[in-house]
Amino acid sequence: MNADVLTLADTGFDAARALLARYGLALEQTPDGKEIPGSFWGEREAGLIGATVFARPDTPVHSLLHEACHLIVMAPERRASVHTNASDSIAEEDGTCYLQILLADELPGVGRDRLLADMDAWGYTFRLGSARRWFDEDSEDARQFLAQRGLLADLRASALTSATP
Repeated sequence: MNADVLTLADTGFDAARALLARYGLALEQTPDGKEIPGSFWGEREAGLIGATVFARPDTPVHSLLHEACHLIVMAPERRASVHTNASDSIAEEDGTCYLQILLADELPGVGRDRLLADMDAWGYTFRLGSARRWFDEDSEDARQFLAQRGLLADLRASALTSATP
């Protein structure tokens, strides 16, 4: 794992908190040095319990987005009872990865190019060798997964609304 990735200390919590709130999620800041509740991987990785994502300032932005996207793609009844381990299937994992890349564009100072680079630096693995190649060339199943849940249409509508003066 590479430490040279964008963290919430770099971006702040406010924009991420507002983004998560659009999906009915809360972002709770864990104090520096304290264990992050609901963290599957431990250390500085984001955690989740119910509809709340937990993170510290040293939590990588990609980790926060990844865990939040797990909650976004899952059914509300499952979301209510989730604690620590959100993964349900390979299809959900792929949809989560794809959505976190799209949502990176919604965070000032992040964007998909930086998130893709950070995913590679952190050690995400894709069969084509990089997050960028997977996203560009091998993610049709992830797009279908998100489209079936209405999430791609929601993002397009949100982008149009935020682009209107």
